[in-house]
Amino acid sequence: MSFGHVFLFFLMICAAIAFFVTLVYQMFYKKNFQKETEKFEYVLQTLAKVSDGQQQLAGGLKNISETQSATQADMVKHVESRLTEVQKLVSENLLGSATKTANTLGELQQRLVTIDEAQNNIEKLSSSVLSLQDILSNKQARGAFGEIQLNDIVSKSLAPDAYSFQQTLSNGKRVDCLIHLPKPPGPMAIDSKFPLEAYEALRVSETPVDKLRCQREFKVAVRSHIKAISSKYIIDGETADGALMFIPSEAVYAELHSNFPEVVREGFSSRVWVVSPTTCMATLNTMRSVLKDARMREQAGKIRVELSTLKKDVERLENRAVNLSKHFELAVRDVEDIKISAKKASRRATKIDEFEFEEKNEQNIQFDKS
Repeated sequence: MSFGHVFLFFLMICAAIAFFVTLVYQMFYKKNFQKETEKFEYVLQTLAKVSDGQQQLAGGLKNISETQSATQADMVKHVESRLTEVQKLVSENLLGSATKTANTLGELQQRLVTIDEAQNNIEKLSSSVLSLQDILSNKQARGAFGEIQLNDIVSKSLAPDAYSFQQTLSNGKRVDCLIHLPKPPGPMAIDSKFPLEAYEALRVSETPVDKLRCQREFKVAVRSHIKAISSKYIIDGETADGALMFIPSEAVYAELHSNFPEVVREGFSSRVWVVSPTTCMATLNTMRSVLKDARMREQAGKIRVELSTLKKDVERLENRAVNLSKHFELAVRDVEDIKISAKKASRRATKIDEFEFEEKNEQNIQFDKS
C-alpha cells in the first residue's frame, strides 16, 4: 500500500475521534442523559467495531506490506539475475566479436602479405620480361637463348650418351645438337633458328601493303634457315637424311604452320622438319624409344649368352637340390634308426632296473626270515 493510502486512513481515524469527542460533549450538556448514555454506549460499540476494523485493516496493511516487500525482493533478485545474464551474454558477444575481429585482422594481414609477395613476384617478372626483351633484341643473345632452351629440352628427354652439343661435322660445320640415332637413319642434327625480326614486323604491321611485305620477308627468312640447315647438316653416309629446325617460340611456330603452310611443305621437300619446344619434346621421346630398341637389339646376343648361362646354373642347382634331397632322406633314415636303438636301450635299462629291484626285495625277505 502507498503512503497516500496510509495518510488517508490516518485522517479517517482522526475524524472518528473528533466525532466521538463531539458526541461526548453533547451527552454531558443535554437533558436526556439516559438517551445520551445509550448513544454513548452505541458510540463505544461503534468505536470498538472501528477499532477492530482498524486492527484488521492494520493486519491487512501489514500483510500487504510484507507481500509487497517480498514481491519487491523477488523482483529485485529476478532483475539482478537477468542483469547478470545480460551482462554475461554481452561479455560473451563482445569476446566473440573481438576474437572474430582479431581473426579477420590476422587473415587480412596474411592476405596483405600474399599481395605483397605477389607484387614482388610481378616486379621480378617484369624485370625478367625486360631482360628477356633485351636478350631477344640482340641477335647473338637470341641465338644463345635458343641454344640454351634446346639444351634444356634435349638433356631432360634423352640419356647423356644419346646426344652431343656443338658437334663438328666432316664438312667443318658445327651443329647445335646431334642425336646419335642408330643407322638407319643415323645421327640427326638439330639446329636452333629464331626469325624474330621478321615475325615482330609481321605482327605489328597495320596496312595491307606492310602486311604483304612483312609476309614476304618472313617467308624469305624461314626459307633461308631451311636451306642453310639442309646444306650444312645433311651429309650422306654421316648423318641422317633429314634434320630438325628448332624454333624456340610457340607463337612463331603457330604463325608459320597457320599462315605459311607452303613454307612448311618446302621444308619437308628439303628434308628439314620445323619443331617448336612442345613438338621437339614429343619428337625426342620418339627418338628415345628408337634408341631403346636399338640398344635392346645390340644387347640381344649378350642376353642370349646370359640366358644360356642362367639355364646351366639352373640345371646345376636342380642337380644339387636332388643330391641334397637324397642326403636329407639318408639323414632321416639314420635318425629313425637312432630312435629305434634309443627305444631298445631304454627298454633294456628298464628291465635292468626292475631286475635289481627284485633282487633287493628277495634279500629283504631272507633277512626277515633269519
